[in-house]
Amino acid sequence: MTVHLILGGARSGKSSFAESQVLASDKSVRHYVATATATDDEMRQRIAHHQARRDEHWQLHEEPLELVSLLRTFSVDEIVLVDCLTLWMSNVIFAGGQTASEEEISRRVADLVSGLEQCAADVILVSNEVGLGVVPMGEVTRLFVDHAGWMNQAIAKVAKQVTFVAAGLPMKLKG
Repeated sequence: MTVHLILGGARSGKSSFAESQVLASDKSVRHYVATATATDDEMRQRIAHHQARRDEHWQLHEEPLELVSLLRTFSVDEIVLVDCLTLWMSNVIFAGGQTASEEEISRRVADLVSGLEQCAADVILVSNEVGLGVVPMGEVTRLFVDHAGWMNQAIAKVAKQVTFVAAGLPMKLKG
């Protein structure tokens, strides 16, 4: 099992790069785990854009929240692309219609890191690097940015590879 974390900003090319890494793999079974939920027309268009890039060689899993349980089901001869962790983080924060506590968010991230360490498959994770911009004004937005940053750091520690993508250009940070 190997973990490859791919970071970048919005529209940086990180998803395309991640997909190319899966396609270059020698693994014959390819899984695409989508964490997005279609909450409005704009998000439906983003999801459709991602779907249009994939062919029949991908096994799709739509899992906005229970990512760890799904990771446990994959085997050593498979490769899994999770796109994206920051959408998963948003889903965790707002699950059940209320803002999750800091303790709950931290527990879910710790469970994810543990699940990645125990996953038999190779896993490629896409996540937004959200800490490069302006400090957000609202409390919930700061909660999201803080926890997304801590999540990326925790996953980077266990990942064999970490790549940052900017303007479609990958930069190796680890591995």
